[in-house]
Amino acid sequence: MARIIDGNKIAEEIYAELEAETICLKGEGIVPGLGVVMVGEDPASRVYVGRKAAACQRVGIYEETVHLPLDVSEEEVLQVIDKLNEDEKFHGVLVQLPLPRHISEAKITQQISPEKDVDALHPLNMGRLVCGDPYLLPCTPHGILQLLTRSGYSFDGMHVVICGRSNIVGKPLAAMLTQRGMETNVVTMCDTMTRDLASITRQADILVVAVGSPGFIIADMVKPGAIVVDVGTNRQEDPAAKNGHRLIGDVAFEAIKDMAEAITPVPGGVGPMTVAMLSYNVIKAARTYANAQQY
Repeated sequence: MARIIDGNKIAEEIYAELEAETICLKGEGIVPGLGVVMVGEDPASRVYVGRKAAACQRVGIYEETVHLPLDVSEEEVLQVIDKLNEDEKFHGVLVQLPLPRHISEAKITQQISPEKDVDALHPLNMGRLVCGDPYLLPCTPHGILQLLTRSGYSFDGMHVVICGRSNIVGKPLAAMLTQRGMETNVVTMCDTMTRDLASITRQADILVVAVGSPGFIIADMVKPGAIVVDVGTNRQEDPAAKNGHRLIGDVAFEAIKDMAEAITPVPGGVGPMTVAMLSYNVIKAARTYANAQQY
């Protein structure tokens, strides 16, 4: 049976390290701060924002969420972001996605100051990552690297297959794995529309799946002994569950857990790491600010 990689446990290790860094910053008169913008009352977004706020509290980050109505104008959201950009008590700014259709995610992302862009989605930060000079790293890809590295797995000589091409996971993870200094020999990107996809995923020593389709990767698409990282978080109705639904990943967990070397569960795998790396980015941005104040 595969080793189940516990993201909650590793996230707690990271929180302990971040709490120590926060104490150091506060000793220098800097309280790390995160400003969050949430539009509407989507239940899933409320849960995510709540988890981020709890993580901030866990490590000593000041967090403040601005709640805006669903029918808020795009211009009003941009104005709120401008205020957070200018407010020195916030070292990080993020807007919870997805946004209503009448608001451009691209415009909103580009409005956030690159120095405070703790989601690392601003084009300047994405460009720096691709060029090998990153400032802040996107939270989920960084969380995946931390999850595997802290679990004792090396990328040395590995063929990593990334199934999913999003700007949040697939593209930045590929950029991070191809940086100078990474030992990976081969990185392959594919998605649900790739021709003969199974022949590609079966080549993976490390298979990362982020396609947003429940149970999409089945057993005959995975090489025996592979390390499988499931990024998917899909809500499925389940009358027996407390909230009427349960979370399942993009990987057929039960079928694959007996053949893989290691696998991440959903929930409790990549998700906790994403939240932990957001706190990491806020503290790194605060440290950058503190260093700049010395000159």
